[in-house]
Amino acid sequence: MTNKEKYRALCKKESTIALFQTDWWLDSVCGEEWDVCLVEKGELIMAALPYHTKSKYGLKLLTHPHLTQHLGPWFRPQSVKYGKLLGKQKDYIEELVAQLPKFDYFNQNWSYCNTNWLPFFWLGFEQTTRYTYVIEDLTDLSKVWGQFESKVRGDVRKAEKNGVRVDGSASLSEFMQLNKQVFERQGLDLPYDESFVDKLIEEAGKRNQARWFVAKDESNRNHAGVLIVWDENSAYYIMGGGDPNLRNSGATSLCMWEAIKFASSVTKKFDFEGSMIEPVERFFRGFGAKQKHYFTVSKVNSLLVHLGMSLMKIKKILKLERQ
Repeated sequence: MTNKEKYRALCKKESTIALFQTDWWLDSVCGEEWDVCLVEKGELIMAALPYHTKSKYGLKLLTHPHLTQHLGPWFRPQSVKYGKLLGKQKDYIEELVAQLPKFDYFNQNWSYCNTNWLPFFWLGFEQTTRYTYVIEDLTDLSKVWGQFESKVRGDVRKAEKNGVRVDGSASLSEFMQLNKQVFERQGLDLPYDESFVDKLIEEAGKRNQARWFVAKDESNRNHAGVLIVWDENSAYYIMGGGDPNLRNSGATSLCMWEAIKFASSVTKKFDFEGSMIEPVERFFRGFGAKQKHYFTVSKVNSLLVHLGMSLMKIKKILKLERQ
């Protein structure tokens, strides 16, 4: 059996493998362009590291796929002392990294639950700390509502008062139009094809692990939309959108609240997926979620990639200085 075949079998029986690391998710977002490193002890797989492969300008890139919140290593749960567990993870990571194909650039976001990147540091990798926000317990919705900042609660009430309602029958294409408007407002192209999203949501829908919410007014205008996916441990906000001409209606907060309420019926937590963009961070924080740090782990083995990244940083600094 190939590593992929072994990993597919593992995903079918191991519930601790998060949604974004499952074989079907990787098939949806990567097509054939993914593989996995495995550490096996006897007949048991003890650790795994799935990765997305991409070639550009003759360079081999192990990058992060679109709409995938996290990858990183998976470790089989073990009941051992903490110090011994870290030692085992170090050994596993060394074996996993040794199996990676030769690459020019490696980049992955990790789950906030995965905190031990130190062995990667010893192997020459770097990390950047980023943040997400998580509602850790969805069992008591009145308590969740009570943790919202007053502005968020006010926006939800304003939207409802003005006749805005969340339409559960809205089509995915309606949601995608709202998503496109976010990028159009910033003068950016959509970073993924609509067919890419269609395929992903179709596969998630087969497993009852995706749902979108669109807020409409009494004139049937679409104000805002939110799309979530989930596994047994958490729901994840992965896409959103809104009509820039209707941004002050409170519909985005209403959509998010409806998504949170729905998530409470299918899973335990709600992860806002994180953003380093200040206004977006402020919006997520308003829902009373707890800040969680996670790692972006990377390594550059190519002088060309290193020079390109340095030029991008210089351009960003110059742009900020002009502002």
